[in-house]
Amino acid sequence: MTTQGSAGSDVRKVVAFIAVLVLVLGFYFLLLGRIALALLGSGDIAAMVIGLGVLILPFVGVWIVVATVRAALDHQHLARRMREEGRELDTSALPRRPSGRIEREAADQLFAEVQREWEADPDDWRVSYRLARAYDYAGDRTRARETMRRAVALEKLERES
Repeated sequence: MTTQGSAGSDVRKVVAFIAVLVLVLGFYFLLLGRIALALLGSGDIAAMVIGLGVLILPFVGVWIVVATVRAALDHQHLARRMREEGRELDTSALPRRPSGRIEREAADQLFAEVQREWEADPDDWRVSYRLARAYDYAGDRTRARETMRRAVALEKLERES
């Protein structure tokens, strides 16, 4: 079990690691942009076409980094609110594999319980958040991401109204 101080230290380490990765990616994107501009300025048609393709890569990369960081911050916001409200899924008593993941049968049972909860109130962001977590525990990452996006959107609507 972690104490409040060590949990804060872990968060700082993760944030620092992400910041370093973003800086490294930024440097990489700048290098790609420089190479692209050199290719575009070469005057050779083939090099200019390749340069245009290389120039697009940093923009796509920046978009991916921004979208990922924004989603992570949104998810953390929801997780914090759920903890504060005492509504986070309690998986502490569920059986686990040696890897630490929840046993499949227990995860499926947890999912079925949370799905019934969601069917009763699909427009509550809290229930959508819990369903997304249950999907994740059950190993369905695609549906977990879709449902978490829905939870984020519903929570934003609640905050704005």
